[in-house]
Amino acid sequence: MDNEWSMAKEELTTAMTQLGFPEALGNEVAKNLGSPQAMERMTSYLYYVKPKKAELVVDEMLAICSEIAAWKEKKASIAANANYNRIREKEF
Repeated sequence: MDNEWSMAKEELTTAMTQLGFPEALGNEVAKNLGSPQAMERMTSYLYYVKPKKAELVVDEMLAICSEIAAWKEKKASIAANANYNRIREKEF
C-alpha cells in the first residue's frame, strides 16, 4: 500500500508541475487527499480540466475531501443503524 501511495503522489505532483504549479502545492494536495484513490481522482481532474489557477486545484481537492467525508459518514451511519437493529432484534 505504501508503494501505491508513493506512486499516486508522484503522478499527482508530476501532473501539477506539468501544469506550471509548484511541486510543493502538489505535495500539500497529496497530503490532504490522503488516499491513492483520491490522488488518482485529482490527477484525472488535472489532466482533463487543466486548471490555470491554484484556487481551482484547491477547490477540487476540497470537493474530493468533502465527498470522502460524506461517504465515510454514510458508512458509519449504516453500520450504527445495523448495530441498533441487531440490538432491537435481541430484545424481542
